[in-house]
Amino acid sequence: MTSQVTIVGAGLGGLMLARILQVHGINCCVYEAEASSIARSQGGLLDIHDYNGQLALQAAGLMAPFRRLILEGHQATRVLDKHAVVLFDKPDDGEGGRPEVYRGELRQMLLDSLAPETVRWGKKLTQVRESGEGRYQLTFADGETQETGLLVGADGAWSKVRPLLSDARPEYIGTSFVETWLYDSDKRYPATAGAVGGGSMFCLAPGKGIMAHREKHGTLHAYISLNQPQAWFAALDFSAVAATRARIAEAFSGWAPALTALITDGDTPPVLRTLYALPTEHHWPRRKGVTLIGDAAHLAGPNGEGANLAMLDAAELAAAIVAHPGDVEAALLAYESSMFPRAAEAAREGAGLFNTLFGEDAPRSLVSAFNEWDPQG
Repeated sequence: MTSQVTIVGAGLGGLMLARILQVHGINCCVYEAEASSIARSQGGLLDIHDYNGQLALQAAGLMAPFRRLILEGHQATRVLDKHAVVLFDKPDDGEGGRPEVYRGELRQMLLDSLAPETVRWGKKLTQVRESGEGRYQLTFADGETQETGLLVGADGAWSKVRPLLSDARPEYIGTSFVETWLYDSDKRYPATAGAVGGGSMFCLAPGKGIMAHREKHGTLHAYISLNQPQAWFAALDFSAVAATRARIAEAFSGWAPALTALITDGDTPPVLRTLYALPTEHHWPRRKGVTLIGDAAHLAGPNGEGANLAMLDAAELAAAIVAHPGDVEAALLAYESSMFPRAAEAAREGAGLFNTLFGEDAPRSLVSAFNEWDPQG
């Protein structure tokens, strides 16, 4: 079985690539290990930027349905100290270029835009090998094989396609997040809801922080950040919810109860999010017929850019394929020549952001950064 463009991974990058290719009449197929689009939760809100993610949506002809997904008023930003004293507060004035949408709704919008049966669910890639000059054979867990002359790995941090191009593997960045949710906060936890405000809240100190975002219906979605070795987290039994919450809360002793409630009173069990990154300058020599987009190409610590860069990668790769009909190598060379420096710059900025968030001068370092970006804040 052959396909003009074979995409591994039905995340935002892979789906965006498929959408733009189809807009230009180019045949493609997306293979996804998950059993269906609702096989797992897609997480909370994403801010989609006017300088990268929205450019991809424009190329895909999807700005109108995207605008219908936006949660108005959620671009508000504030920084607190550990006593919940507000150090920086910028309301959403409607002029920001980073509107918030739910990741799951954005993904479903992309799925709905594709031709029927573009995505093949339940196709876990187990092996990929070169079958000839610039052609690749993919083998899936169910025994099916697929051969292609243009393979795109959009399969995330632990990409099965990446080893064709690079020996690099993601490494722990020294920080992990613990994800929590607090529902109906305005009624049940008004002090916590008031501290978080109408959008994003950052409460930081050297080596740690509580970051939260207001979602629909008073839901507060929080990430508790700690600079600790992996062994520290491995010693926690996340199935023992109360004990785990208590152990994490110890790291925030003396912080305002309105803030630590996001740790101790969550409505779901805490979830560990171990953070990994590829080398900042990750790149590879051109290999015929295969490339990577998104986290498969340039995984970095969370910096607000990951989903946006994945969609921009997709748009630029699709544009290169359209611009070089019948010349796969020219298309991939054009795409990678642009993507490598852009990804490296974003990774460097992300590393700097983590120092701003959790370095020795936190939270004042973040307040200073926000004031530089927006003097009216």
